[in-house]
Amino acid sequence: MPVNIYAILGPLVLALVVIEFCYCLYKKNGYYDFQDSMSSLGTAIINQCMNVLVAFIIMKGFTWLHTHVGFTSFKPSMTTYILCFLGVDFLFYWFHRMGHSINFLWAAHMPHHSTEELNYAVALRASVTQRIMSFLFYWPLVVVGFTPVMVIEVVAFHLVLQFVPHTRVVPKMPKWIESWMNTPSHHRVHHGLNRQYLDKNYGGFLIIWDKLFGTWEEEVEEVFYGVTRPTRTWDPTAINMQWWKYLWQDAVNTPRLIDKIKVWFMPLGWRPPGVPPREQMPIWTKETQVKFQSTPLKGSYFYIFFQLILAMGMMFFIIDDRSPLVVWQKVLGSLLLYAQATSWSGLMESKSWIYKFESVRILITGAFLFPIFNALGSETYTLPMISLSLASLIWLYILKTTNQENVPSGVEA
Repeated sequence: MPVNIYAILGPLVLALVVIEFCYCLYKKNGYYDFQDSMSSLGTAIINQCMNVLVAFIIMKGFTWLHTHVGFTSFKPSMTTYILCFLGVDFLFYWFHRMGHSINFLWAAHMPHHSTEELNYAVALRASVTQRIMSFLFYWPLVVVGFTPVMVIEVVAFHLVLQFVPHTRVVPKMPKWIESWMNTPSHHRVHHGLNRQYLDKNYGGFLIIWDKLFGTWEEEVEEVFYGVTRPTRTWDPTAINMQWWKYLWQDAVNTPRLIDKIKVWFMPLGWRPPGVPPREQMPIWTKETQVKFQSTPLKGSYFYIFFQLILAMGMMFFIIDDRSPLVVWQKVLGSLLLYAQATSWSGLMESKSWIYKFESVRILITGAFLFPIFNALGSETYTLPMISLSLASLIWLYILKTTNQENVPSGVEA
């Protein structure tokens, strides 16, 4: 099996998020928003757990292709890894470009762009379906001769490298770097909602592909961020499924069978016959854009941050190569983390269901972890887990009591 690059470099990535956050807090530049960042980190935790399952499935498929269809098999070396990296970067450009052009690929990629901020927390925001879609583009590499292990490791390393340009803190770099590398300036353009920046700068590590294929745009006007049809919620299901939902509705409502199939593969904006146009959205500018903010439960931010720390620990427990968990336990643990991210959205949006939902989640998570930790034969994990579960339930009860008399007008509690 390939080395889990995400588990190895994950702590470094999280450290960079913390460093950038502290710097932005010191500068008071407003580049971080708590609600947006928690939404991004919740999506990231879910996605990292999904990567374990995706890598397992893709490894099986790539191994079959490499064995039965592959032209040859390159031995691992510095040269082959560099060539594989260049191949991944080139194919990523086309995957990324198609991801902004074809309906079903945009459905997988859109959650990454749904935030109205750009920072290192946003860099971690990826949909649960995007990783699967990306591997649809990398199969030629294993057919050419790169081993499945090499391809999966390089794809993971390439993805981690793309974390770096997701920042507003780093200004334009010297021209000799900007001329060939995907710098923060280039990637700010890619995330921009400005009219001249739409569908530009798809490169992963190298920007030369954009210059070769006519999709490069220089950062001139100040960038503002988001999508033309914002989700307006922190709910991870709504964020991940927004465009899939639109496509499903079109497929159901169009009368012809051929159009029910075509709608998934057509360019963005295509409408099947017999289906009314979508609601016209305003053309945003930096001055007219109103960023989404919800009314949270009073005192919930500290609770959410506490749960984030616990979720990070559980995430690394699931994705670590040395984890004692079997596949079904990793899947169940990932679903529980999905429920945890859903709880954060409920707390930040003052939803009426949040207390029952979060209580059940805490109890199920405890019931899931207790036999696992107990089987390890150590109280080192069992007693803290029980204590943290009880602390979470008590804290949740205090939140409920505090907010019973502090319900904002027009907001669910």
